[in-house]
Amino acid sequence: MTRTKTARRRGLPAFSVRTRLIAVITIVAALGMIAVGFAVFLQERSRTLQQVDALLQGGLDTARFLVEQGDPRAGTWTSTSEALAAVVQRTAPDDNTGTVGLLNGAPRLVPGVALDVDLLTQPGFILHVEDATAGGDPVIGTYAENGVVWRYLATPISVGDGDDGTFVLAYDLNAELAELDQSAQVWVIASAITIAVIAGAAALVTTRLLRPIRQMRDTAERVSGQSVTERIPIQGRDDVSGLAATMNDMLDRIDDALESQRRLLSDVGHELKTPLTIVRGNLEVLDPDDPRDVRETRNLVVDELERMARLVQDLAAAAALHGPAPVKPEEVDAADLVRQIIRKSEGITGADVETGPIAEVVTALDPARITQAALQLAQNAVTHGGGRLVISSAVAGDRWELSVRDFGPGVTDDEKERVFDRFHRGSDTDAAGSGLGLNIVQVIARAHGGAARLTDALGGGAVFTLSLPLTTSRLRVPEGLVIPPRPDLPSPPSSTPSAPAPAPAAP
Repeated sequence: MTRTKTARRRGLPAFSVRTRLIAVITIVAALGMIAVGFAVFLQERSRTLQQVDALLQGGLDTARFLVEQGDPRAGTWTSTSEALAAVVQRTAPDDNTGTVGLLNGAPRLVPGVALDVDLLTQPGFILHVEDATAGGDPVIGTYAENGVVWRYLATPISVGDGDDGTFVLAYDLNAELAELDQSAQVWVIASAITIAVIAGAAALVTTRLLRPIRQMRDTAERVSGQSVTERIPIQGRDDVSGLAATMNDMLDRIDDALESQRRLLSDVGHELKTPLTIVRGNLEVLDPDDPRDVRETRNLVVDELERMARLVQDLAAAAALHGPAPVKPEEVDAADLVRQIIRKSEGITGADVETGPIAEVVTALDPARITQAALQLAQNAVTHGGGRLVISSAVAGDRWELSVRDFGPGVTDDEKERVFDRFHRGSDTDAAGSGLGLNIVQVIARAHGGAARLTDALGGGAVFTLSLPLTTSRLRVPEGLVIPPRPDLPSPPSSTPSAPAPAPAAP
């Protein structure tokens, strides 16, 4: 079912990351160009309309000035017709404009030169102007009928001779705004070329940047549980190259994990093979009619099964330390923790525990895991060192160290390199145990960001040390502060009743 779904998913059409990146870059660039062009178009359109209104206002000011100035020869206008003619004749022609002079509501005067707009082609426009200026005030308005849009100025002119004149100046807004179309066409061509260049540059850049990702995909397809030797070539120093380096590191970790898994399976198979062979061999030669043989075989089988149970238990403990959260550090008084470990170590059968120097310090660690590791070292000292041991702690630079010293024969130089390996029991092959104890100690130390080490002790024996990072400074006792002594720990109950206290002597 899973393979069918995967094959079906692979059969669906899909766009590559390169295609999507190019499309996104191109679309964003196109939208940006459109937004900029639209904003510029609106700005230019608004500027054009404002300029038309400014020119119309200038025409109004010019008309007023000419009427107020009067005839340059006589100093005054003798008739409205003369004043209107002067205004029409002195109006400077402009592109897309038209001018007409109305006398008593009828067109009477036009400029002596042909203008772009003939206002007399729209009879309705003359009537519209007459209605707009019926109140006698100048008007700047818009006429939009019969397919034309004109922005016009209509100002009444009269010198008191009984005639009513009107000066009309109009701009064809369609023609004025049509000039922006040429700029828009240039913008469209330039934008198309720019977008094409952007798309081409995006294709080149994304091809180069995504090449390591394609190599990662090809490498991942070639990698399998039997072959993880493939690595990605690293080129450049950008983020994608950093991703390739991270991918190679991940493949290294996977390779190490697979190799560790293979070693674990091999070691577990070897460790379980021996007790199973012993149990099977003794059961095959068992004489069921001989009670003594049955008892001896039963005891041997139970002993071997207990040894396998201890092995499985140690494997479960080691597996728990490789989980997502093997330790849970918290701020603890390391001195109190060491004293508790000493107290617990005294309960190990055959242990003769001595207390060494203890550093008064607070640091972050998992007290349960550290206790587990220390008791394992104590048990190791009892098993291989004769039973006498010294537990102490110290601060060395930025590290807190917990040490367990035994007084046994020590460890040879050849075995020091392998003493923390999984299933390594050393030269003492008769000693019970799964060979995982010291390996668990090393895993606990590494989970705290530290390490476990073995050194020779002065005067003989070995010193096993847990060296962990010190996360806080030492405890400092303020001057004048008196700390009361610790109460004595309760003594374990005695197996024999104590003798009664002697009676007081008679007076």
